[in-house]
Formats: sequence, structure tokens, C-alpha cells
Amino acid sequence: VQLQASGGGEVHTGGSLRLACAASGRAFSTYSTGWFRQAPGKERRFVAAMSKNEASTYYADSMKGRFTISRDNAKDTVYLQMNSLKPEDTAVYYCAATKATLGLSFDRVYKYWGQGTLVTVSS
Repeated sequence: VQLQASGGGEVHTGGSLRLACAASGRAFSTYSTGWFRQAPGKERRFVAAMSKNEASTYYADSMKGRFTISRDNAKDTVYLQMNSLKPEDTAVYYCAATKATLGLSFDRVYKYWGQGTLVTVSS
């Protein structure tokens, strides 16, 4: 499966963005999906994930209550709604897909990755 992330941009503190990750290929609904981010000079970190049956969602602690992951299997797209953005949310955001249903906060379980989209939050 190929993933194409979009929706990044520059916003002020407190603003919102919705990232989208469009998948091409077969049976996207059979993949769990996740979002990760990498800030300049830092390691890639987990943001949010959703299991392939949409039964479970997971968030990094600092994103809980501000970010929401969702998916539209009819459009083969997963979204990340980001509200109340802070300068520390500035990063390149990556979407990823895996057949796994466990360990979704670990990047090593993901086989497919999008190219990343840059989010910049200015104060």
C-alpha cells in the first residue's frame, strides 16, 4: 500500500489543522494506521493510532484531548484532526500502516510509510 500525507502548513498557537493520509492499493480497511512526528533534531515519536477494525484508538499523552484520529475506509483515507496547537507540535508528521493490531505506538510494527507533511506552529 502507498500512503500520501497532506494538510500540513503553518498556523498560530491555538490554531487547528487536519492532516489527511490517502492510501492506494488494496484492502486499506484491513490495515491499522498511525501517525508519528519528527521535530527538528529529535527522534520520531508516536502521535496517534487506530486499529484496523476501528475498535481501538491510541494517543500519546501530550495529544490526548487535542488530537483525534479517524478514518474513512470508503475514501481509503485516515485523518488527524489537530486542535489547540502549540509551538512544540511543530514537526514533520508521517502516516503509517500495518497489518498488526498490537503495539501500534511503536514505529517498528509499521511496514508502510507516507512521505511526511510539515506542520509549523508559530507563537
